[in-house]
Amino acid sequence: MSWLSRSTARLIGATAVVSLMLATASPASAQSAIRDTEIEAIIHDWSAPVFTAMGLEPDEIEILLINESDLNAFATRGRIMGVNTGLILRTRNANELLGVIAHEAGHIKNRHTLRDGAQQAGMQPLLMTMALGALAIAAGAPDAGAVLLGNSQYFGTLSALRYMTHQEGEADNTGARALERAGESGRGLLTFFENFRSQEVFSDARRYPYFRSHPLSSQRIENLRRLVTEQSNYGRQDSPERVAQHALILAKIHAFMDPPNTTLQSYPETDTSLPARYARAIAWYKDGQTDRALAAIDVLLQEEPENPYYWELRGQVLFEEGRPAEAISAHQRSVDLKPDAPLLRINLAHAMIETQDREQLALAVDQLKRATAMESDNSMGWRLLSQAYATQGKEGEARLASAEMYFALGAEQQATQFALRARDMLEPGSNEWTRAMDIVFASGATQQDVDDLDRRNSRNRSVVAPPATS
Repeated sequence: MSWLSRSTARLIGATAVVSLMLATASPASAQSAIRDTEIEAIIHDWSAPVFTAMGLEPDEIEILLINESDLNAFATRGRIMGVNTGLILRTRNANELLGVIAHEAGHIKNRHTLRDGAQQAGMQPLLMTMALGALAIAAGAPDAGAVLLGNSQYFGTLSALRYMTHQEGEADNTGARALERAGESGRGLLTFFENFRSQEVFSDARRYPYFRSHPLSSQRIENLRRLVTEQSNYGRQDSPERVAQHALILAKIHAFMDPPNTTLQSYPETDTSLPARYARAIAWYKDGQTDRALAAIDVLLQEEPENPYYWELRGQVLFEEGRPAEAISAHQRSVDLKPDAPLLRINLAHAMIETQDREQLALAVDQLKRATAMESDNSMGWRLLSQAYATQGKEGEARLASAEMYFALGAEQQATQFALRARDMLEPGSNEWTRAMDIVFASGATQQDVDDLDRRNSRNRSVVAPPATS
């Protein structure tokens, strides 16, 4: 598990209000999501058939795990969905988590994103506040986000509330029908909302953020109940494999997010289940008990030697212990077992770079080029590639990689600046030179602008040129 490499700037980039906030936020503050290949793969496998049944292309839906303990989730334009770790930890089974994802996908399918329909329903102040609150939470300011989301003055008019309730009902229906078509039960969607039914009697200040932006009502729950209980898959239970996967997701999130002592209390050594042993290995690693953590991971690997995520964890422990050369073999094994996972390649490349060995550096560049080809908005991949190129003395390529990093972060001005610097150092007409120009033009610049800049630079160079000597 790692801090988000792909910028959460993309979360709400489709709305002007969020673009405004991002203009004042640093890249670091915008990276409050987490990346975990294992959890992402599990959730994607669960969700893909539901997205397909809904008429959405699974590969076009991006689910981001937001590092926030509050219960919340949201969907934005661009087919991006954010799910707080706090919400995941409050789901009691896999079907509940899948139900929430189906509901949020229903908002995407029905185009219920943060600003849609605002003017028609008199909701612009409300939804602007929701957008600001969602971004504040995503950008690491949950208190500010809660205030914005909970401030009653923005929950303007009765027509706005009716509009929201209507959208929620539409998303419920769309999600429930897609679950049925995918052969899944809609029970979890119903029980998740039923579990928090009391939220409707709380003041805005006491409600979870999710239920401020997703208002519950008895009528809404009863409508959903009638729909899902009549479906043919209502009685379907989670498979043993899915039950185990849900338990693993919860254990891994707890282990990485909670203090080690809390994890060890929650998963005592008397608990010999796989999620508990996995959680304890992570807790010991976080607690600095490296040998104990490695021993626990090695036991897991003896049982499942082909598990790429155990190898990933072993490499992470060694790397963060300051042993990058030893970490390489573990990370390489994880990549060999799951070559389509860009984050695993980035882990491997990072270890290679830290060895400061030139041969390893060349291999790292290859891994990073592969990773960024698979995930072009991964700013961590681009940052490491820039570092590797700079170490090799390839300044043009290094500046282009920096331009790509800022482009992924949504920092248009910095991306353009680095792209222009890269252009002057790259072979005109080469693929790299062309890509640098693509970034420049993506900022809105025209060929005339570039030509004018070149003329100014040429005049400046002629003014400061030293006199010729005989």
